[in-house]
Amino acid sequence: MSRAMLCEVASERAFLGTVAMIFAAGAAVTIVGGASMSAGEGMAMPGEWTMSMAWMRMPGQSWLAAGASFLGMWAAMMVAMMMPSLVPMLQRYRDAIGRAGARRRGRLTALVGLGYFAVWLLLGVVVFPLGVTLAAALMRRQALAQAVPLTCGAVVLVAGALQFTKWKAQRLACCREAPRPGSALPANGWTAWRCGLRLGRHCGLCCGEMTAILLVSGVMDPRVMALVTAAITAERLAPAGERVARAIGAVVVAAGAFLIARAAGL
Repeated sequence: MSRAMLCEVASERAFLGTVAMIFAAGAAVTIVGGASMSAGEGMAMPGEWTMSMAWMRMPGQSWLAAGASFLGMWAAMMVAMMMPSLVPMLQRYRDAIGRAGARRRGRLTALVGLGYFAVWLLLGVVVFPLGVTLAAALMRRQALAQAVPLTCGAVVLVAGALQFTKWKAQRLACCREAPRPGSALPANGWTAWRCGLRLGRHCGLCCGEMTAILLVSGVMDPRVMALVTAAITAERLAPAGERVARAIGAVVVAAGAFLIARAAGL
């Protein structure tokens, strides 16, 4: 084996090893943090459901500290959830920048990953104040709180139905083929950052319905996170991604219908 080939193998192993360590760290933080939040009592609400601790401050905690804590958990959660489906996109990017040196390729790939997760972090910045505002409204108005189980079921049902749409198929194709195989990209930092932002935007749109399910079903619940992660990874990486997405949609629609029926007392 030539020296160039040995360097390429070593670079690929280093890339996969780094990705595995980042994923493991994100998963560990998510599991520990999610378990600590799940262990909290939360707040029992009218309608026989419990308000998540994610939207509450701890005793003596400022809202700024609460927001920082939420974003830290959100970032770890997104790393754990999205890394398995991100790896093929990063590998295609590494191929697209051609013969860049191993160190430069590693730095640029890291920059793509930072851009990608910056999009998800920005989503967390938006989600937290919205969640806190909604939680405050639900605690003040009993009628709204009682409608939450039915509303959550409706959100899950709609999210499942979206899995069958042409829009979902197009978004899924964008994620499965970005960057396009065989394409060539300039090996510079600005292009890498923009590529990461673009991948994050495509991925955020493609995973919008699954993210909605996560938010209404238990944003820090490890069980819900595991199911959503498995669904996202399967529809991205399985050879027949569109069929897998539709199969997932059928399961989600059934789950939404069950939640609606239970909330309605049927």
